[in-house]
Amino acid sequence: MKNILTFILIMAIEVSIAQTQYLDSIFSEVNKTTHVFNTHKNDSLQLDYYIASEIKEQVPLLVYVHGGGFSGGQRDSDGIVAFATKLAQHGFAVASVSYRLTMKGIGFGCNTKTNKKIEAIDAASHDVGIAIKYILDHNQEFNIDKSKVILAGGSAGAEAVLNMAYVYEDNTLPADFKYAGVISLAGAITTVDKIKHETAIPTQLFHGTGDILVPYGVAPHHYCKSNDKGLLMLYGSAPIAKRLKGLGSPYYLYSITGGSHAWAELPLTKCFSDIIDFLYHDVLYSTSIRQTERTINTL
Repeated sequence: MKNILTFILIMAIEVSIAQTQYLDSIFSEVNKTTHVFNTHKNDSLQLDYYIASEIKEQVPLLVYVHGGGFSGGQRDSDGIVAFATKLAQHGFAVASVSYRLTMKGIGFGCNTKTNKKIEAIDAASHDVGIAIKYILDHNQEFNIDKSKVILAGGSAGAEAVLNMAYVYEDNTLPADFKYAGVISLAGAITTVDKIKHETAIPTQLFHGTGDILVPYGVAPHHYCKSNDKGLLMLYGSAPIAKRLKGLGSPYYLYSITGGSHAWAELPLTKCFSDIIDFLYHDVLYSTSIRQTERTINTL
C-alpha cells in the first residue's frame, strides 16, 4: 500500500512538472483590476487587467479590443472575461481595452461617409495605443514583457488591431516599439501594400468565407454598392494571408467555409487551442517560420 501511494505521488509530481506555462493552464487564481488610462471629453476610457496572482516575473501581454461597429460593444462581455481569465491561467497578462465609440448614434453602414469610417478606425487605434503606453509607463505595477505585446480583437476590434499592426502610424508609442504579433477575428484592413518584410509580424486570422459584413477576400465593407457614400474597400483575411505568404512571413489562417460574421467571437471559445498554439509556437518561441492554413466547415 505504501509503495502504491509513493508511486501515485511521484506520478502526480511528474505530471505537474510536465505542464508548461503558456501552453497549459497551470494557474488557478486570477486577479482582475480596472484602470482609467485616458479621459476624453469627460469620457473615462478604462482597461481591465488580468493576471494570475502567483506570477512574479514579467510576462507577455495580450491586448484585446472588443467589436461593435465602433458604436457599441463592451470590454467586459461574458465571452471576453472568460477568454481573458483562461489566458491568464495559462500565464499571460491580458488587457481588455475600451475606446471611443465615435460611431455611436451614427452607424458604420453604407450611408456613413467613407472618411468617417476611416477616422473611426484610426480613433480606436489611437486609444488602444494610449492604453498600451499607459501600461508601459506604469510597468512597475503591471510587470509585462515589453518585447511581447500582442494585439487581438474581433470585428471592429480586429479592424483596429490590424490597422495598428500594418497601416496606422502615430507617435504614441516609442519609435523602436514593435508588436510581437496580432490576432484578428473577422477583421480586415484598407490596404495590404504596407505589409512589408520589415513590418510583418506573426499574424493569426479567423474568418468565415460567408461573412457579409467584413469581407473574407477583397470587397467593400458591408458589401456597399459603388455609388454608396460609405464605400470602403477592405482586404480581409485571405488577401492578408496571401501577402504574408509571398513575403515568407509567419501567419495562421483559419478559414470557416460558409461561416458568418459570428466568427468575430466564436474563436474565443471554439478555437482557444489554436490561439494558444499560435501564441506559443509563432510568437513566443518560434524556431522556424510557420505558414499555417486550416479550413473547416461551419461548426
